[in-house]
Amino acid sequence: MKAIVYTKYGMPDVLKLKEVPKPTPRNGEVLVKVHAASVNSWDWDLLRGKPFLTRLGGILSPKHNILGADVAGQIEAVGPNVEQFKPGDAVFGDLSGCSWGGFAEYVCAPEHAFALKSAGMSWEEAAAIPQAATLALQGLHYKGQIRKGQTVLINGAGGGVGTFAIQMAKSWGAEVTGVDSTGKLELLRAIGADHVIDYTKENFTDKGQRYDFILDVVGNRSLYDHKRALNPGGTYVMIGGSTNRIVQLLFMRAWISRADKQLAGQGHSKMGLLMHKPNTSDLDIIKALFEAGKVVPVIDRRYPLQAVPEAIRCLGEGQALGKLVITL
Repeated sequence: MKAIVYTKYGMPDVLKLKEVPKPTPRNGEVLVKVHAASVNSWDWDLLRGKPFLTRLGGILSPKHNILGADVAGQIEAVGPNVEQFKPGDAVFGDLSGCSWGGFAEYVCAPEHAFALKSAGMSWEEAAAIPQAATLALQGLHYKGQIRKGQTVLINGAGGGVGTFAIQMAKSWGAEVTGVDSTGKLELLRAIGADHVIDYTKENFTDKGQRYDFILDVVGNRSLYDHKRALNPGGTYVMIGGSTNRIVQLLFMRAWISRADKQLAGQGHSKMGLLMHKPNTSDLDIIKALFEAGKVVPVIDRRYPLQAVPEAIRCLGEGQALGKLVITL
């Protein structure tokens, strides 16, 4: 089978289209013929081995030689003790918690990585959903679900996670502000953002506006700036960021929260790092939102398998509007 392979960390030019053995499902695994996959920021990070935390599975060379976490396809075979699926089932899932390997014609992974695809989803839509939409859902649910009337700001709203987060927050009745670059603001309005801010022209933390919830997808402002933009008792959730920023948040969030204690008893601000947890329960929630017309994947561009390096470069350079999809 054909796959995009890399054996050393680097830029997209280290990715090569190669013929590799077709995998065979082991105990509890399914073999999926991949119809579509999508690119995520983790692919960019794992490709380069940056931040250094991404090298924990392989310090000098990659642990997984085929990138790609989000896939949609048809089950071709099942291994022993598979209970949920049978050959012919249309599925989608996030492989980042197990095997990776989505940028290939076939992939094997544990059955728990997949959920049945909605009949109304195209293969491309199904592949665009798993990781980004799950991160958006888990981020917005951090320490309590977003509620009607809350003010929500999404920093880095024009990418995969951000475009899902805008739609989810709006479906729950929040007032949503999206922050991104000039060329992405029209998209943010089109998918429901009530307000947009161009970060190339103004710093939202200096505007004096405060929010009940901030979902930070890019980590380009200091934690102190974000705290200043939170309402008393508000919540800040970071998805991704540099190693230094992650360490700073883990070691300083308790002190930062105490510093925001309100004499009126309105509580501490909560600042946390989202640790992504792929699971089929969240995929079923997202599938229901899709079927209700409340969440639709925003797909910017489609690429053939051999153009995976170009797609990853586009995402790494911040050019993607929503999701980039690989079609097979």
